[in-house]
Amino acid sequence: MVLKEIDSKKFRDMVRVATHRLGRNAEFINSLNVFPVPDGDTGTNMNLTIESGAKAVSENTSNNVGDLTESLAKGMLMGARGNSGVISSQLFRGVYKATQGLKTLNAQELANAFSNGVATAYKAVMKPVEGTILTVARVAAQEGANKANETDDVEEVMKAIVEGAKASLKTTPDLLPVLKQVGVVDSGGQGLLFIYEGFLEGLLGEDFADRYQPDEGEMDEMINAIHHQSVQSQLATQDISNGYCTEIMVDLTADIPDKKPFDLEEFREHLSQLGDSLLAVSDEEVAKVHIHTEYPGAIFKYGKQFGQLGKIKIDNMRIQHETIVNNSEQEQESVDFAVIAVASGNGIRKLFESEGVNRIISGGQTMNPSTQDIIDAIKKSGAKKAIVLPNNGNIVMAAKQAAEVSDIPVGIVPTKTISQGLTAMLSFDADESLEDNVSAMTDALEDVVSGEVTKANRDTKINNIEIKENDYLGIIDGEIQVAEPDLIKSTTEMIEKMLDEDAEIITVMYGSDSNKKEAEQVVSVLEKKHDDLEFEVHNGGQPVYNFLISVE
Repeated sequence: MVLKEIDSKKFRDMVRVATHRLGRNAEFINSLNVFPVPDGDTGTNMNLTIESGAKAVSENTSNNVGDLTESLAKGMLMGARGNSGVISSQLFRGVYKATQGLKTLNAQELANAFSNGVATAYKAVMKPVEGTILTVARVAAQEGANKANETDDVEEVMKAIVEGAKASLKTTPDLLPVLKQVGVVDSGGQGLLFIYEGFLEGLLGEDFADRYQPDEGEMDEMINAIHHQSVQSQLATQDISNGYCTEIMVDLTADIPDKKPFDLEEFREHLSQLGDSLLAVSDEEVAKVHIHTEYPGAIFKYGKQFGQLGKIKIDNMRIQHETIVNNSEQEQESVDFAVIAVASGNGIRKLFESEGVNRIISGGQTMNPSTQDIIDAIKKSGAKKAIVLPNNGNIVMAAKQAAEVSDIPVGIVPTKTISQGLTAMLSFDADESLEDNVSAMTDALEDVVSGEVTKANRDTKINNIEIKENDYLGIIDGEIQVAEPDLIKSTTEMIEKMLDEDAEIITVMYGSDSNKKEAEQVVSVLEKKHDDLEFEVHNGGQPVYNFLISVE
């Protein structure tokens, strides 16, 4: 039987199933991170992005597909996190632009919508790279367009789109050498394929979206009570030691490789070491967890040993707490100029504040803030104009997207590291114009070399460097340069590679997994070789990275 159009009911099913399918596979997508560091979050970012869009669709009662695509696009735009989330939101912005005003979608209109989504997404990226989510989207849309020229069956067009995405995903390692070197496909492209497969399943009526969903009413009430009590009991936002409210559901009946036997008490005991406000319950089929942690990825990694991850959810409690505090305070006095920075770690927050940053958005390596988070921070600053320092390459696109929809003029300085953000602040002058400040602060980025040290979470080989799990990686301006089992040796070797004849000041910021003594050991080793250099040591308190280093 030929299906000639997609109505609002079918479209809602497509979105619902796609959201669930992506959510179930978010941790798998995270595992495709090229770098063997514990901050791969493509799956998490894409999942949270489409969940925001799906929520907007569920709240729209219209019977017109065009109205629903608008809600999906706007919801994804505001919820977009990371480059993968922003590009996904742009894809569906293009879909909305091609379908606005339509009550239903026929085969040709469906194909045109995906093609327009690709065109919009490519325009949003300054330097499109093939072998990424963009390639998968482009090939999929082309296959859909070809099929629409042959048939008026929307199911056949959607099948062609899925097959095109699958075929394209397999080629990503051939187009992007680093993927072939590590032996993975592109994570964003994989996430998009899960979305498209979910669309097809929803269109075919294969209703997977509510599988493994037990009666959670009582459980959710307990979670909400514990969560909000914990958030509101904090005296200050910076006092929140475990900043991410994380929830997962594990399907204990799923057949997975190397599956471990599930014991609830052991499960709780292990999780209790990864955070606080823990609540874990299970029956014979499903386990559900609520925990406040600094490392959501560790929760996902542990849970998937016992079955397949279903629903996952992460909320940034520092932002939630700031909202609670701000709602209870009088309206902030208006300021002319604000600088807003993304940062994680109390010490780093204080460093930015000491340099004149007005507002900190909690986040960074382990949790990218959404477009909405950035917009909220801009509004709360009370400023007439603002500059945003993303301090992470995976946040720059979301920041630019926030700037485009902001009610006030906003400039983005494309800082990709904490070190770059701190250096940029040295060039900020509140008496100068927005444009002149952005220009000066961006130019200043050339004066700093950034280094990061963290533990490898798997064996791999990158840039001819053999990496073993638990090696300490020295990453210079985003490229792995050192891998050593000893923290001090890895850090000092990395810094040596960062030095040139113009180097004068080395700043060492130690994180929550290191200490001042280890930082001083690093300085001691280097001082013996470089008596002409000046060293500064700060307690950054950042997660994931043992040391953040800047050389100026």
